Amino acid sequence: MTPTLDLEFDNLEEAWQYWVGYGKRMGFGVRKENSNKSKKDGSIIYYKYVCHKEGVRKPDKRDFKIRKPRQETRTGCEVRMIVKKVNGRFRVSELYLDHNHPLEPQETVHMFASQRKLPEAQGYALEAAEDVGIKQKASFNLMSKYVGGRANLGYTEEDIKSYLRARRQRKMCYGEAGCLLRYFQHQLIENPSYFHAYQVDSEDRITNVFWADPRMLLDYDCFGDVISFDTTYSTNRENRPLAIFSSFNHYREVVIFGAALLYDETIESFK
Repeated sequence: MTPTLDLEFDNLEEAWQYWVGYGKRMGFGVRKENSNKSKKDGSIIYYKYVCHKEGVRKPDKRDFKIRKPRQETRTGCEVRMIVKKVNGRFRVSELYLDHNHPLEPQETVHMFASQRKLPEAQGYALEAAEDVGIKQKASFNLMSKYVGGRANLGYTEEDIKSYLRARRQRKMCYGEAGCLLRYFQHQLIENPSYFHAYQVDSEDRITNVFWADPRMLLDYDCFGDVISFDTTYSTNRENRPLAIFSSFNHYREVVIFGAALLYDETIESFK
């Protein structure tokens, strides 16, 4: 069904799904361009949906430094569908369907960013693979093998990375790492001198964590001439080294300058 000016939608999600479906049938990707909000109540009253080749990329001032510049994919295509809110419904107010580029065949249209989707069942399989230590690339190759090649998957390796990253972020909200980071933020609000830092690996998972409260920092200024660094306290259930920076004060009492929860005892972690 070709869009017409007499089309109306109950909400913006319905309008977006219609535009996605139309792009799939015709062979082009789609994007959300911009919107306007009402000054009265802040609700959206205007939305513009466009072809994925709309506009042109702005020149990059760093071009002379880039060894492998990205391929230009936009052609300034003016295909668009604009909807405006009228009497509580969204009506198509402007429509232009003349592309300035060839359309894609149906065999490849599923690989447009607007069409790619990770099935729920395969998402669970990827989560299980990550939990047992299988690398993302190996999981992607395995899924490709099941369906007869990457072109039949309907998603890319980048989609897997995004999916698993979002999953880790959701778990972090309720997991141990999330509790630890919330504790750090709370301490920082109470005292801006509180210091903490953490490192993540190539897959955005937290590895090494360091912290020092204001008392530790003050003790370090006073008694930091000699420092003991000890990582013998691997007594937590994850068996991760807890590193302690410590020394003695003028009463020969032990003072702690800082602590770090490490992923392992490698040179990279110690640095």
